[in-house]
Amino acid sequence: MLPDDLLIIESQLGRMPRGVVEIAHRCACGAPDVVRTQPRLPDGTPFPTSYYLTCPRLASAIGTLESQGVMREMEARLHTDEDLAARYRQAHDDYLAKRAELGDVAEIAGISAGGMPDRVKCLHVLAGHALAAGPGVNPFGDEVLELVGHYWKGNSCAPGPVAAIDCGTNSIRILIADVDANGTLIEHAREMRIVRLGEGVDSTGEFSQAALERTFAACEEYRVLIDAYGVKSVRFVATSASRDVSNRAAFVQGVHQRLGVTPEVITGNEEAELSFLGAVRGLKNLESPVLVVDIGGGSTEFVLGDVSDGVKIEASISVNIGCVRMTERHLVTDPPTPEQIAAVESDIAEAFDEAAQAVDFSQAKTVVGVAGTVTTVSAMALGLSAYEPEAIHGSSLDLDQIESIASTLLAMTRSERGALPFMHEGRVDVIGGGALVLRELARRTSPVSIQVSEYDILDGIVYRLAATGS
Repeated sequence: MLPDDLLIIESQLGRMPRGVVEIAHRCACGAPDVVRTQPRLPDGTPFPTSYYLTCPRLASAIGTLESQGVMREMEARLHTDEDLAARYRQAHDDYLAKRAELGDVAEIAGISAGGMPDRVKCLHVLAGHALAAGPGVNPFGDEVLELVGHYWKGNSCAPGPVAAIDCGTNSIRILIADVDANGTLIEHAREMRIVRLGEGVDSTGEFSQAALERTFAACEEYRVLIDAYGVKSVRFVATSASRDVSNRAAFVQGVHQRLGVTPEVITGNEEAELSFLGAVRGLKNLESPVLVVDIGGGSTEFVLGDVSDGVKIEASISVNIGCVRMTERHLVTDPPTPEQIAAVESDIAEAFDEAAQAVDFSQAKTVVGVAGTVTTVSAMALGLSAYEPEAIHGSSLDLDQIESIASTLLAMTRSERGALPFMHEGRVDVIGGGALVLRELARRTSPVSIQVSEYDILDGIVYRLAATGS
């Protein structure tokens, strides 16, 4: 399961899911639509329905079929078609065998679900079995799926704009967008505010009042945008510095008061997976395995995946190195000294060694870099006279370019970096730390060049949110 699957299922069902073992099938939109459940729920209740349908749109379409008398027609055919009856009994046997893999429950021994083997009582169960088992196993389930057709097409699973908000160590960003029936993201607004929420957290262990006030002011601005675009669903994720601070409650309460949503302090692995989903959907002709690396303010995420047939995550990890954390910890003079740079290099090398235990960099045939450090270095490599997302997106950086640019940035004063025409004011003092992380990535993955994506975790959140309406 992906880290947010249970949250999606909870939204689909309107309640907490019970006894979920795994995702048995996913909708074309990528959200779960069938879950595999334990034969005995955590509260001790016997539960015969191993494959439980969760998608509300599919459930609605099947409910329409039931109201039209389809079940009566199917059951009547069981008494006249011996071959159909035999295949339906085989479906019953398959159901029992798969459930037995999860344990035997005496109260439901020999009882499958949906009316099998000689009645048709619930088309939702039969369709769920057919989706989980694949075509040719449950004849009536296959018929139901054929009758409902491509129920997910024509309209998004969550019609209307959705908003994704990513609050990191350095910045808070919002993306308001629709995702059409073809899976194309239609962007309405994309904004960023440098709020430095993680300022000083590495030494104090808490958010400063000034950082909270800056963050809440940005939330108030984003509330105006959310209302203006008629947003239907909002997801607010908080990363890195939001995981361990002592005054997290003040942060959560302040965001909820202004936006009406509770920040999700997501894990590093989920952050990596959402970044991967956003980054790869923004680039074409990627050769798998693909390594996506998101260099943030307080942490860096690595995720290795396959995009040859959909999106499949193979390994991921988050480590505590980022442009703000490295700058605050070591790069304290202007410009930094060789000793300070060496201290950063040591921390970064140790973190990369840790990451390499979980993610094998050598497998990557494509490397994709996302977030402000990577895009800013790309703008410098391209010699841009202003920050141009269209030029930056899809560009590539090789090791020699990154080595040269990292050295140049570290030798500059803050005022000199601030004078660069493409440099965002919020990155002036931390870009050197980020460039050192990027340089280590290039050294570890060379000769594969690093492709630059303007799309990242925000886009990943929107794809998942638009797909589910959660």
